[in-house]
Amino acid sequence: MTEVFSFTAGTTPLLISIPHDGRNLMPGQARRMTKQGRAIPDTDWFVKDLYAFAGDMGVSTIAANYSRYVVDLNRPASDDQLYAGQVSTGLCPLQTFAGDDIYLAGEEISAAEQDERTQHYWAPYHDKIQATISGLQDEFGYALLWDAHSIASEVPRLFPGVLTDLNIGTNGGASCSEYCESAVMDAAKASGFSAVSNGRFRGGFITRHYGDPGQGVHAIQLELSQRCYMDENNLRYDDDLAVKARHVIRQMLQAFMTAARENK
Repeated sequence: MTEVFSFTAGTTPLLISIPHDGRNLMPGQARRMTKQGRAIPDTDWFVKDLYAFAGDMGVSTIAANYSRYVVDLNRPASDDQLYAGQVSTGLCPLQTFAGDDIYLAGEEISAAEQDERTQHYWAPYHDKIQATISGLQDEFGYALLWDAHSIASEVPRLFPGVLTDLNIGTNGGASCSEYCESAVMDAAKASGFSAVSNGRFRGGFITRHYGDPGQGVHAIQLELSQRCYMDENNLRYDDDLAVKARHVIRQMLQAFMTAARENK
């Protein structure tokens, strides 16, 4: 069995989480799925490639190896809805972002199966995040968490029109200090990309659950429009586009670390 996640330890107070670029399915899962489901269209394509420079910055990374169609690591184990009044795909999604069924008729997920998936795929990822954050706090006196995501620039079922390039989420300022959010937003706005804070994407479970600035844990989510670094129509990584995207992400990460260090 493939490991649930890949982890690389760094030398700074920052951990990057990449929960949605996993491509693996559980044994036997594919045969239960529709053609649309097997295509795993809601993957955060190539985010691991985009953040491959993180090791050079001394940043720790954790990245899921399994698809969000196994279990969505950015949803609470309780499966409570994060965005009231908006479309939610849930802990173990049954429909794609476009509204297509993921499973064949009669192959839907039972409550018992959802609990099993949570135990075997969701819990290990979150246990590692918690252990890493605790270790960073012990070493540095504080910890930083960056939850890295991407999404197609147009998903009519989820949001109208074309998505802003850089979507920064801090749960309305609750998951990190104001000085960290401001520093990251300043870097984003200086990049030439369009940027917004706490718009359609305010941060999912990972940002909301672990971010606790009062206890020295600052968490920020970046939802990046995929048009910034890839050919969305053909699902291909675009090296030329990615150069600029990587540069601005690096600038935002550096601003995050500098602000936290100077204000600790």
